[in-house]
Amino acid sequence: MALEDLVILLVEDDPVFRSVVAAFLSSRGATVVEADDGRQGLARFSQTDFDIVLADLSMPILGGLDMLKQMVKRKPDTLSIVISGNQVMADVVEALRIGASDYLVKPVNDLFLIENAIHQCIDGPRQQDVKLDDLEELSYQELQEHLNLLEQNAEAAKSVQQQLFPPSAIDYPKATIDYSLFKNDDVSAYFIDSANVGEQYQIMYMAHFHPQDNRSAFASVLLKSFVNQKLKLFRNGNSHTVIEPFSMLSYLNDRLSKSGLNIYVDLIYVVVELTHYRASIAQAGKGLRCYIRNDEGLLPLAMPDALQLGIFDWGQPSIQFRDLLPAERLCIVSSGSEHKAMLLANHFVGLTYETTIAPGGYVQMSC
Repeated sequence: MALEDLVILLVEDDPVFRSVVAAFLSSRGATVVEADDGRQGLARFSQTDFDIVLADLSMPILGGLDMLKQMVKRKPDTLSIVISGNQVMADVVEALRIGASDYLVKPVNDLFLIENAIHQCIDGPRQQDVKLDDLEELSYQELQEHLNLLEQNAEAAKSVQQQLFPPSAIDYPKATIDYSLFKNDDVSAYFIDSANVGEQYQIMYMAHFHPQDNRSAFASVLLKSFVNQKLKLFRNGNSHTVIEPFSMLSYLNDRLSKSGLNIYVDLIYVVVELTHYRASIAQAGKGLRCYIRNDEGLLPLAMPDALQLGIFDWGQPSIQFRDLLPAERLCIVSSGSEHKAMLLANHFVGLTYETTIAPGGYVQMSC
């Protein structure tokens, strides 16, 4: 059956909803272990190896978010999907930050939506088992609910996005990421992120969303969750997409174009293989540039323009490969000339509100 051989931990304090979901997942072939709060969920988690954890975020005694944080500490490769309501969007963002692969919104109108999310998390969608057209339509409805919330509440959009941004300097075992992003409004049209992928790879990316409005906040959440999903699959040995820039941008375009956001994205995605310091770079759109930085300054990488992400009839990204020399750094910079000057001055302040500097910024990887 569709979920055969999967062992799922279902943590949900609503006994009726938990019973319905458990019965559905069991009918689809899964072995389901139930827990009615976070504390019991942790106890079950310690006793058995699970393929995936499905958890409500709002529970008594120990909430789903605190429970997941402890699970990730014990088993960093834990796959999880969180269930929440619109009113706790900040917790959803935090769950994505600590590694949740996906989230669902209550009420869940179709239980097949849960099955589809599990397949996406474990090994991608299985079209023969799931009615994808129906599920995608439901996903759009849920997405629109979130979008309406953020459009109506600028402070909520600002809070959601700010929680996604890392500190101005992130030290990984074999690389350091520094950045500055300047915004003139509550929500930034630019987003950056990075991750260490196993012991061999380091990734970073920078995005510029069009148009610039509260949708940029939700697009940031989606982008990070899509990358998190592929990162989890890599760590479990099921996919190499996250370290293949061409494939990654193709995947991101497919997801963004079907998201219903009607937003377009300039994006540069960089992967560095840390043994031989070989960089692979993919670019969509033309609003961002990638540079090699050395003692002489910034050397632009010759990459032709490509279509932005978010277009159904999309072509392909521009691709560049480069072997990094000792002391060379990779940088992604927006189009403002002042941003390049500030990068060369090592002005790294993270995300900041600044009315005297053009929106945009830069991110630098030093290996």
